Amino acid sequence: MFGLDETLAELFSEGWQANDEAAAEIIKRLGAHKNYIPASERAHKEYAYILLKEYKKYIKEQAVKKKQ
Repeated sequence: MFGLDETLAELFSEGWQANDEAAAEIIKRLGAHKNYIPASERAHKEYAYILLKEYKKYIKEQAVKKKQ
């Protein structure tokens, strides 16, 4: 996936919370990086769920780094 790490870092630095709006923004930005974005509603929801899960993981990793 092109630009995922960069996109997660950008959202984090912009103060986005891990929610549905953030998932939609991640998808939007990844689309701008020419990644395939599923068209069907079901696939799109699953994609959003997985990306949101990755963003939550990224937020936790940043919290751990901050404590060190």
